Amino acid sequence: MSPRLDDPRTEYSRETASSTTPPEHMEPAPAGLPTIPPFDEVGALDARALSKTLFARLAELEEGTGEYAYVRNTLVELNLALVKFAASRFRSRSEPMEDIVQVGTIGLIKAIDRFELSRGVEFPTFAMPTIIGEIKRFFRDTSWSVRVPRRLQELRLDLARAGDEMAQQLDRAPTVGELAERLGITEDEVVEGMSASNAYTATSLDAQPGDDDSESALSARIGYEDHSLEGIEYVESLKPLIAGLRPRDRQILSLRFVANMTQSEIGEELGISQMHVSRLLSRTLVRLRKGLTVEE
Repeated sequence: MSPRLDDPRTEYSRETASSTTPPEHMEPAPAGLPTIPPFDEVGALDARALSKTLFARLAELEEGTGEYAYVRNTLVELNLALVKFAASRFRSRSEPMEDIVQVGTIGLIKAIDRFELSRGVEFPTFAMPTIIGEIKRFFRDTSWSVRVPRRLQELRLDLARAGDEMAQQLDRAPTVGELAERLGITEDEVVEGMSASNAYTATSLDAQPGDDDSESALSARIGYEDHSLEGIEYVESLKPLIAGLRPRDRQILSLRFVANMTQSEIGEELGISQMHVSRLLSRTLVRLRKGLTVEE
């Protein structure tokens, strides 16, 4: 039975091991194994046949020996084309292709360690899910701008899938309640997952807008100058000074500057003349001003 056109084995058969890098110094093959030519001269079909021979020998060797390490390393080199094929699916990601291949190679090594020739499964078919899974795990764990728990990372993916499906069905964006019902979770969990999505990407404050390089950086275009911040130091310095005033003087200050009452209204409130209020207020302000000058 021939493999389907979309089967990874078909694609792998089109790859050649010439994309791999042969080691500078090839050790001689152990006794009982065929001579391994330079990896850039091994075709895909030959690599598959050699891999079967090497897996059979690997099962007979003791882990930790030099012969075991040779056979295992040779299997990695022979099957690197699998890793590069899997990595090509993630070419659109922002991570360098070299890093993706390196992570995929870890998956290849794991697949080699777990593979059993007696199962009758072709190694590319067995290894591809492990390689792709390792690469996906790499993106899931490292591509977030802010580290969030694994539960929220998976919830973000579930929300994205459910949102796309429901948007096509409803011809509009689903509500929080509809998403919660679809996924069998609470509305609070939906909101938490949506909030976590904001941590997936971040923009540097020094980034320049892509459409017009003449504009300033993002840090210069967000926020505003809060002039009230300038008075915080004075407010904190005034608190102990005001606390040391007589109760009536504190009341006059409160009525004038908090209640925004005029001096005449304050006089009516306290039963004194407007002139008396003016003298008391002026004396209090002079005292507070001197107190601030001494502290400075």
